[in-house]
Amino acid sequence: MARPLEERLSQPAVTTKRGSLPVSPYALLFVGVFSVALSSIFIKWSSAPASIMGMYRLLFTIVLLLPFRPWRQTGAGRFSWSVKGGLLLVLSGLFLGLHFLFWMESLKHTSVASSMILLTLQPVFIMIGSFFLFKERTSVQGVASLIVALVGSLLIGWGDIGFSGQALYGDLLSIAGALSYSLYLMAGQKLMKEIPSMLYSLFVFVIAALLLFMFNVFNRYTLTDYTPTDWGIFVLLALIPTVMGQMLFNWLLAYVNATTVSMAVIGEPVLAIILAYLLLNEQPTWLQAAGGLLTMLGVGIYFRIKPKSVQK
Repeated sequence: MARPLEERLSQPAVTTKRGSLPVSPYALLFVGVFSVALSSIFIKWSSAPASIMGMYRLLFTIVLLLPFRPWRQTGAGRFSWSVKGGLLLVLSGLFLGLHFLFWMESLKHTSVASSMILLTLQPVFIMIGSFFLFKERTSVQGVASLIVALVGSLLIGWGDIGFSGQALYGDLLSIAGALSYSLYLMAGQKLMKEIPSMLYSLFVFVIAALLLFMFNVFNRYTLTDYTPTDWGIFVLLALIPTVMGQMLFNWLLAYVNATTVSMAVIGEPVLAIILAYLLLNEQPTWLQAAGGLLTMLGVGIYFRIKPKSVQK
């Protein structure tokens, strides 16, 4: 008999059970990458404010989590509710909310190609933050690979300057979204060792949704007056890129190593750009193409050498 989903999600990431899956874990990894790549298309199709889309994406995801009763996961009682732990949990949720706010808004101003590629700068920010916060040192090759990624991002921004000031504003929002997500990961790094993943996800989703709710109320955005298409997109954002994307990645850590899953950051913008070309008729400029190749090459090399280059 198959075990409940929450039990499988709560297993340690070091467990390897490739033979117990009815399909290849790499096929499921592709499903996850494809699902996450669709998020930018859904956002482009909606006329709702980015903060509204982010809020309902989180709220509907919370509703989908509740039947699994994440608060009853084994090991939840071991979490130490210290002041520091509570502060980190709140910060993690706030940074996640800011990530959705900045990145989803960036798609209103710039192309899918620019926004998605700049979002892959997360490893750059994490490398810098880990150096100061966790005393992690990266090899010269690791630093060089991320410099290549930064040069590629500068090419994208330079190309968008010539395209329009609004596109450059969207690029800056995407970078802010990448920075916020990196801070979200670093704030939760210690917590994820002490609290089950689904319970942690529930907490941060609630905090992020509350932040976006207050932002929407402050800006006097309507909370209900949206078209049936918009409501459908809100549900799809929760179901496909969040549950079938990000949460599937977490689950796959029981079957493949973390480096393999993290390589999804490379495949996501590639698929998103292809989908934007097919569904939105967005054609990348030559600077976007060149900068995108450099960015993804640099990040790809970084993930290749990271297991050998990171030292504490």
